[in-house]
Amino acid sequence: MGDLEIRAAVAADVPAIVGMLADDPLGAQRESPDDLGPYLAALERLSADPNQNLVVAVRGGRVVGTLQLTIVPGLSRRGATRSIIEGVRVHADERGSGLGTRLIEWAIDTSRHHGCHLVQLTSDNTRTDAHRFYERLGFTASHVGFKLHL
Repeated sequence: MGDLEIRAAVAADVPAIVGMLADDPLGAQRESPDDLGPYLAALERLSADPNQNLVVAVRGGRVVGTLQLTIVPGLSRRGATRSIIEGVRVHADERGSGLGTRLIEWAIDTSRHHGCHLVQLTSDNTRTDAHRFYERLGFTASHVGFKLHL
């Protein structure tokens, strides 16, 4: 893990990020690696927002992991700031190497740096391996999530 760098994503990273997002049955249904336009526009919006952190993990010049960390100022919980981790992906060649743990540790450390009192994430019901991974890192399945597609 010594040669690993976690840094802000740039436009040149988008093909690798989208490739990882699409590299499973769920992602294959909702991602479009052949049309990077929407992803590049999203990266511009994310990069302009100081509460958004889209990062990549790079080893040997190759993007091997990614996640998005959002800092959310709030009024509840006595005005607590929280963070939300989303879009965690590790390249298939790197799974089981500890890279996912390093990415989540980065997100937790960054959340602490921003004064967050809570780190939260969601994971699709079908991702049971991911659920075990997050539980090993100290996360608890404490809520039921709801979505409304618009």
